[in-house]
Amino acid sequence: MVKDNTKNTLLKKVKVSIIVLTINSKEMLSNMLSNISKLYTSGLNAKCIVVDNGSTDGTADFARKFKLPNMNYEFIETGKNLGFAGGNNVGIRKSLKNNDEYVVVVNDDVVLEKDFLIKMVGFMIDNPKVGIASPKIYFTKKDKEVIWYAGGNIDWDNIYTSHRGVDEVDKGQFDKTIQTDSASGACMIINNQVFGETGLLDEGFYLYWEDADLSQRVKRNGYEVVYYPKVKVWHKVSASAGGIGSKSNDYFLIRNRLFFTMRYAKTRTKLAVLKDTFKLVFVGR
Repeated sequence: MVKDNTKNTLLKKVKVSIIVLTINSKEMLSNMLSNISKLYTSGLNAKCIVVDNGSTDGTADFARKFKLPNMNYEFIETGKNLGFAGGNNVGIRKSLKNNDEYVVVVNDDVVLEKDFLIKMVGFMIDNPKVGIASPKIYFTKKDKEVIWYAGGNIDWDNIYTSHRGVDEVDKGQFDKTIQTDSASGACMIINNQVFGETGLLDEGFYLYWEDADLSQRVKRNGYEVVYYPKVKVWHKVSASAGGIGSKSNDYFLIRNRLFFTMRYAKTRTKLAVLKDTFKLVFVGR
């Protein structure tokens, strides 16, 4: 049973790091760090870890000199593009070395509310069986709040992931905290205890599906993966991957669906997805 008593939770200097992975996105990173500088951190020992994934446009120079007024700050350069999984793992390893209790993975094109961090950490404290939690995620602010993520579903017969509520105007229809198939790598908080049992993000995925894979490993080790709608964020979808329909977007979605299928699906489904993958490679867009 998932609890939601964060209003009554007393945060006693809980250690948490926010990991922001970036590559050639100085403007987005600047906006993200400005956003983070306004987060409430009362009761938290908070740190922001920016991991630069091989930028060549001055992003690293900008990030190296940055300081935050409300939390500790560390900048790490990978020297090359390690992908979403590899780059974030650099930050996660640093968080584990710091003996943090929780780590937040968030894209640099996400906008956070001021109480984002204390609410997410408070929820995790109240629910020690939760391994990963993601908030309600909207498309970038418009006249109406349009949902991008209200939980993640996996179609196990065909191996497709989908976002519950996507493209729906928020009218409160997804305001219940629930267990879900998959957290969203765009914004998720992780109990660092799970990494000792599940391992880190699988760097073989490089980009896409690594959040679904981690969610399944977390679940299979007895933890819960949860959608927590009392926290809201806004996401400029696929901005850092070249945009929806880009070559990198298509390639990794197709390839990693096959990887995920071979790891988790039934034999009949594996054969069907393998056939579908070859079709997409040769006649797809």
